[in-house]
Amino acid sequence: MSAKYVAIITDGNGRWAQQRGLPVLEGHRAGADTVRERLRDSVELEIEELTVYSFSTENWTRPPEEVEGLMAMLGERIDRETPELKEEGVRMRFIGRREGIGPELTERMDWAERETADNERITLFVAFNYGGRAEIMDAARAFHGGDEDDFRRGLYAPEMHDPDLLIRTSGEQRLSNYLLWQCAYSEFVFREELWPDFSRDAFEAALRTYDERRRRFGAR
Repeated sequence: MSAKYVAIITDGNGRWAQQRGLPVLEGHRAGADTVRERLRDSVELEIEELTVYSFSTENWTRPPEEVEGLMAMLGERIDRETPELKEEGVRMRFIGRREGIGPELTERMDWAERETADNERITLFVAFNYGGRAEIMDAARAFHGGDEDDFRRGLYAPEMHDPDLLIRTSGEQRLSNYLLWQCAYSEFVFREELWPDFSRDAFEAALRTYDERRRRFGAR
C-alpha cells in the first residue's frame, strides 16, 4: 500500500527563521524552496496529488509586512516557476477564497492554472487564503440537496481525492482548519522537523509510516 494522495501542513517557517536570527520572510522563502524539492520527490515517488497549506484564512491576522511579503513572494514564485512546472508535467490548482487577495495576484494564479491545465504527471494543490470551515460553509451555500457526492461538487476542488496521508511538520499535532471534509479518514503523521528542514529522507519516513498502517474506514 502506497500513498497516492498526500497533504502537508508546512509548519515551522517562522520558527526556522527565528532560530537563525533571520527575518520571518526568509523562513517562508526557505519553506517555498522545500515545497519545490518535495514536489520533485513526489513525482519520483509516484504520488499523484500533493496538497500544501500555504496561507490560511486566519493568517491575515499576522503583521501586515509579513502578509504583504507573502503575497509578493507567491506572485514571484508563480512567475518564475510556472513555466518549469509546465515542462515537468505538474498541474497547478489553487484552493481557497479569492476575495481579498488582490486582482494582480489572482490573475497570476488563474494564469498558472491555465498554463498547466493539461498536465497529468501530478497535481499540486496550493491551499491559499484557505480555511476548512470556510470551504464547508461555501459548499453548503451552493448545496440544494442530495448525497455526499452532490455536496462535494461545491468544494473548492471537487476533483481532489481525499488524502491518504496528512503530514504535519514542526511537532504540532492538530489540523488547524485544514481539509476538514477531505481528511475524514486520512492517516496522520506528525514530524518534529520544521518545514524548511523536512528532507527527502523525512518524507520517505512518513510514507513508510503510512505503509505500516491498516486503514479500516470504520470496519473491523
